[in-house]
Amino acid sequence: MKRIGILQTGILGGEMSEKFGEYPDMFLDMLGEDDFTYQTYAVVKGEFPESPDECDGWIVTGSKHGAYEDHPWIKPLEAFIRDLVASKRPTIGICFGHQIMAQAMGGKVVKSDKGWGVGVHEYENIETGTRDKLLAFHQDQVITLPPGAVVTHRSDFCEFAGLRYSDTCLTLQPHPEHIVEFTKDLLDERRGHTIPPDVADTAFASLDSDNSHAAYAKSLRDFFKG
Repeated sequence: MKRIGILQTGILGGEMSEKFGEYPDMFLDMLGEDDFTYQTYAVVKGEFPESPDECDGWIVTGSKHGAYEDHPWIKPLEAFIRDLVASKRPTIGICFGHQIMAQAMGGKVVKSDKGWGVGVHEYENIETGTRDKLLAFHQDQVITLPPGAVVTHRSDFCEFAGLRYSDTCLTLQPHPEHIVEFTKDLLDERRGHTIPPDVADTAFASLDSDNSHAAYAKSLRDFFKG
């Protein structure tokens, strides 16, 4: 079976972790265990692989941290990401993973003046011509494209919501690994604290709509299998 390395860039902790697992668990749930085995590297704690060759494919997870923040593991992660891109190992980055990969490859990430993008957002999938609905939970955005990156997804809220660096390396701002119940609980936890009540209310209302997560889970499984 293919071995997937998960670069864990954040720790959920507390009741949310007990209920839903940590960030790597969400990807395991999404991709399943029929075709893959998994190895987690807690890069947020300074635990790094020695080489891209340690696994057949790679995932860079979401995080509460900002790619532009001054943490001792940020620069080593950027260096390893550049090694991953050069290695041609299948790699995906999600949310923070999308942002840190863009930054590592020469793009720019900021805390957006648009505020929080939460709930179900509709994205134009430029590669397929479809409009896909995915769960979002972010305030930071990529605002300058890295050299050579191609935009694959965009929305009115997030211009650079998906990027492709090569046939083996792609990233997404939204969270195909999230489930609606997790997003509801996270909104409950942060409503009125980090997320304004009106923004949270709009996000809650969107959660009853259909989403494209099942299709994206299949496409990502196929990406790693292929």
